[in-house]
Amino acid sequence: MNRTLYTLLFHLGLPLVALRLWWRARQAPAYAKRIGERFSLSLPEVPPGGIWVHAVSVGESIAAAPMVRALLERHPQLPVTVTCMTPTGSERIRALFGEQVRHCYLPYDLPWAAARFLDRVRPRLAVIMETELWPNHIHACAVRGIPVALANARLSERSARGYARFAGLTRPMLAELSWIAVQTEAEAERFRRLGARPECVSVTGSIKFDLRIDPQLPLAAAALREEWDATARPLWIAASTHAGEDEIVLAAHRRLLETRPDALLILVPRHPERFAGVHELCRREGFATVRRSGGEPVARATQVLLGDTMGELLFLYALADIAFVGGSLVPNGGHNLLEPAALGKPVFAGPHLFNFLDIAAQLRDAGALLEVTDAGELCDGLARLWAQPEVATAMATAGEKVLRNNQGALERLLAGLARLLGRGG
Repeated sequence: MNRTLYTLLFHLGLPLVALRLWWRARQAPAYAKRIGERFSLSLPEVPPGGIWVHAVSVGESIAAAPMVRALLERHPQLPVTVTCMTPTGSERIRALFGEQVRHCYLPYDLPWAAARFLDRVRPRLAVIMETELWPNHIHACAVRGIPVALANARLSERSARGYARFAGLTRPMLAELSWIAVQTEAEAERFRRLGARPECVSVTGSIKFDLRIDPQLPLAAAALREEWDATARPLWIAASTHAGEDEIVLAAHRRLLETRPDALLILVPRHPERFAGVHELCRREGFATVRRSGGEPVARATQVLLGDTMGELLFLYALADIAFVGGSLVPNGGHNLLEPAALGKPVFAGPHLFNFLDIAAQLRDAGALLEVTDAGELCDGLARLWAQPEVATAMATAGEKVLRNNQGALERLLAGLARLLGRGG
């Protein structure tokens, strides 16, 4: 399939796109708002000639935050526009940057929509986070002489096989990228194999290792645990869980309560549209549950705190003794293992970590990550760490060391972007 056929199929599929938007809006009403932006209509006023950063959703927005802040600091004369595709990503961008950046949804990948968007923004540089590749947007940038960088790029073997099936579309698209800053050498080789120009591919590492924790965060978390009278309670978090994982997590917590009746679980579903359903699941399973969004106090009888707020994940990690990172007991590829590690927490995950293979391997080899496959292993692992605090401390220390040993990717990325800015302007 080439770009012409892709574009034709995209146009033919627009009724399905509209249907999907309607369906998503039923679950999350924010999808019904700002629809014009998705078609390059009603775009906000954007000062031209700056930097455009695309971060598809919440995780990518958080990962991009240190880079965006550094770009604002180092290039104060250049306006920064940050786009995303989801309402939750939009909320996160506004919370992270406020009025420091311009923001809108990225229009759908249609030639006329991409052209209208780029003619409005007229960026000197486009930066796409991770692997959000849109052929028409990238081609429209190339036609206009706008350098495009793929930042913090990752590409699993599974994804590479998928792209390879559409070589007629993928190969010219990758060849139009000005720079691909990848996390590992294995991923660099996959990009080259798919058609990226070898001289445009660099291994810079993952900027997720450059995470900086606000020193006030652990202090605020400790104060809240004291307020809950939960300083001595066994407290663990299951974060970024997906459908099918909550049941496993709750089964592990039920087993844990048999020997540690004062244990408290913070359960944080990945997607906001699942908050109500997971709350109902907790209640149906008989757990004494409170919702973080409701401001209800955590009492001694509380068994589950549902983390149904946005932008608080790091704080919720800081509250816990041990962290389980979701998307990994079901085949979703996992989520960011480094956030809890940066907070000095022993990290648990399931076996499905194909989106974070290198990071998972480093944490596992260092003794900072424990992989579990079911509720029994999860419960046993938690119980062991509370029974042997020295093991928990060793895991936490190992995780912090892995982060320190891998830092510097952000500076390498910023240096490469500065070179592209110089070339483009």
